[in-house]
Amino acid sequence: MQIVRDWRAVPETARGATVALGNFDGVHRGHAKVIAAAHAARPEAPLAVLTFEPHPRELFRPEDPPFRLTLSAERAAALAGLGVTILYELPFDWPFSELSAEEFVVEVLERGIGARHLASGPDFAFGHRRGGDVGFLAGRAEALGIGLSVVPLLADAEGPISSTRIRRLLQEGYPERAALELGHPWAIRGPVIEGDRRGRTLGFPTANIALGRHLEPARGVYAVVARLPGRVEVPGVANIGRRPTVGGGPESRLEAHLFDFAADLYGQEVSVALMAYLRPERRFPNLAALSAQIAADVREARHRLDQPLPASS
Repeated sequence: MQIVRDWRAVPETARGATVALGNFDGVHRGHAKVIAAAHAARPEAPLAVLTFEPHPRELFRPEDPPFRLTLSAERAAALAGLGVTILYELPFDWPFSELSAEEFVVEVLERGIGARHLASGPDFAFGHRRGGDVGFLAGRAEALGIGLSVVPLLADAEGPISSTRIRRLLQEGYPERAALELGHPWAIRGPVIEGDRRGRTLGFPTANIALGRHLEPARGVYAVVARLPGRVEVPGVANIGRRPTVGGGPESRLEAHLFDFAADLYGQEVSVALMAYLRPERRFPNLAALSAQIAADVREARHRLDQPLPASS
């Protein structure tokens, strides 16, 4: 995938694409539908996505708790999996946020990236104070000779599929339902960091990952599948939370015990997919009780991971 971050200096090889527009947080099934529509409109053109980093909400509301489903590298990998060959990941800062809707269309989409065709959902808004909508985009794109596909929201019996809805499912402890809407299990990705090595003393060594800017899902224990460097996948069980039995800390983190795995992962990038929620996090009276519960969690996680995944509709 070719990644372009400066819309004022786009190489010729990254111009003339058919471009899906949006934030694409989570790269869910609705996003996939917009990308497919972009490709269908101009199958002979390179397939591109134009998105922003950081997410605009992170600039405008920095006091909000972390909410991202996917960070930059995760999002790029998911988009590449959908056939996207060019990613315009534009830095979203205060000067960029002040571009008018007209400037965004003319300076960024037409002159900057040389888009041949655009695709977006019906709720796409852009420009200073979200001054442009798909009606404005349709008129200006037509005048500039750029095609536009406005893609209806993908919906099910519960309503339109959205990043907001998926975040709520994860915060309520329903990773399986979130996976159906995403089209893939939700994962937390990051470098493995040093912990207090207490899991090793309990007989269950863990790989620890800080949540960072990721959304914090429901605290508790999950059956997981970790993807390690080299695309190796290893099942396991993970706790997300503040470890109240051992004194905890002010921030939640993910601690994953990988089954039948003993290699050193410190400093390596690992992606941990949440497959099933097993139980809430809780405090135990002593380490022996905690160790016994972890053993039970391991058995339950192995059982749950042996079950077939539900198919998305």
